[in-house]
Amino acid sequence: MLEKEELRAVVAQVLDVDVDEVTDDVRFVDDLEVDSLMALEIVVVLEKKYGVKLPESELKQIVTLQSAYDLLVTRLATAQAA
Repeated sequence: MLEKEELRAVVAQVLDVDVDEVTDDVRFVDDLEVDSLMALEIVVVLEKKYGVKLPESELKQIVTLQSAYDLLVTRLATAQAA
């Protein structure tokens, strides 16, 4: 099961920001000034940590911690069902 607080800590570490700044609804690009390279780094770290592949078509959906969490939950459920 995916823990949101663990995900929050991972994202905060990758972005080198305080964990308190990574709220569920904070927008990575607009609020935390994440550029495309940092966004890609987040995806790579999440893929390695959780053992899933996030299709490029879905990467645009990852704009907040909540959207990243929702996408990962879906991917993990799909992987377990296979």
